[in-house]
Amino acid sequence: MTITAEPAPLAGDAILRRQRVRESAARTYARSFPIVPVRASGMTVEGADGRRYLDCLSGAGTLALGHNHPVVLAAIRRTLDSGAPLHLLDLATAEKDDFTTALLESLPAAFAERARVHFCGPAGTDAVEAALKLMQTATGRRGALAFTGGYHGMTAGALAVTGNVAVKEPLPSGGEVTRLPYPYAYRCPFGMGGAAAERLAAVYTERLLDDPSGGVVRPAAMIVEAVQGEGGAVPAPDGWLREMRRITAERGIPLILDEVQTGVGRTGAMWAVEHSGIVPDAMVLSKAIGGSLPLAVVVYREEYDSWRPGAHTGTFRGNTLAMAAGAATLRYVAAHGLAERAALVGRRLLAGLTALQERLPVIGDVRGRGLMVGVELVDPAGETDSCGAHPADPALAVRVRAACLARGLIVELGGRHDAVLRLLPPLTITDEQADAVLERLAEAIAAAAAGAV
Repeated sequence: MTITAEPAPLAGDAILRRQRVRESAARTYARSFPIVPVRASGMTVEGADGRRYLDCLSGAGTLALGHNHPVVLAAIRRTLDSGAPLHLLDLATAEKDDFTTALLESLPAAFAERARVHFCGPAGTDAVEAALKLMQTATGRRGALAFTGGYHGMTAGALAVTGNVAVKEPLPSGGEVTRLPYPYAYRCPFGMGGAAAERLAAVYTERLLDDPSGGVVRPAAMIVEAVQGEGGAVPAPDGWLREMRRITAERGIPLILDEVQTGVGRTGAMWAVEHSGIVPDAMVLSKAIGGSLPLAVVVYREEYDSWRPGAHTGTFRGNTLAMAAGAATLRYVAAHGLAERAALVGRRLLAGLTALQERLPVIGDVRGRGLMVGVELVDPAGETDSCGAHPADPALAVRVRAACLARGLIVELGGRHDAVLRLLPPLTITDEQADAVLERLAEAIAAAAAGAV
């Protein structure tokens, strides 16, 4: 009798199986993308199964230059070969000095000329915590102003100012936060949309803060994203941001700009705050500033530098490799005009997606700034709201994500109902790759809408 041996499981399958058994139920991207990357270059990721994917996630915006860019690898190798210590808490090093120089040179001059830099634990959420603690210390106040749809991290203080109800609901409050309306045109909080809603959002904020019976004690800070990332790639109108700056400045409320995802050229400017021209009191920076490695800082105006030594620390705030890679990335983005390139390719993607919207009624809205693009998927048979928007369709979004992966495209979801396809390709994306993204996305949406993946 001939016995046929069972085929050996692929190495990637075994790794995925062990991950499911060993890792926590809180894992996220691993559920969305059941692949095992083994090699990556630029925008292309190769899985253990030999398949290639175009990566429009880019480490949630961390990989400004894509995977394994030569200038990043050279900076890392140069640092390793130099014998420099890789971990020194907050001691001074040549690498840190070079990074802070590159960072301050990249920031808007009116902000950078009197700025201080604080290195935090290597994640954006810790930098948010630091910024909130700093302003509480400087003002002697508690509380914060934050916005609907905002995302600032998953630690206690950062989660308190985050808008996502699902992740906040199981936990006790992390602090006193007043939630303000963010001008989201497609699903306007006032049911109006357009410039009128933008004005109303500003007027509401101002009158609430000035109302002696409004219930809002003057807070330690306002924190805002110039483009909401996890909130669904929703750009803040420049005029509205200028109003937030005026309102906070007139009332002595420090303004914190969360640039964790928008920074380093992502929105078509080196920093998203530059579109509006405002000068904030603090900026929270992470993701791309480390050149693909963990790094986070809060940069703030020197008059707020009133906390004591050790007021906010973190063991891994002295990541030498990340500082070297980050400095190289910042200079490369500036020298090669990649912010301007992001603006150009972003317009190309938005134009292609808007044309696609005319053919596919399941696309309710297309929006974004630079290479931070959102495609909101809806149920076109559902009843429209007061602004004419159809109900979000998160089930369709899940099917589209799977259909994209089947076609070699990595796209993640976000937005109020997890019904927004978010495109965050590296700034080095080529025109050919942008066209391939549009083609694969069009096929995936059409297939998923028709009930086939």
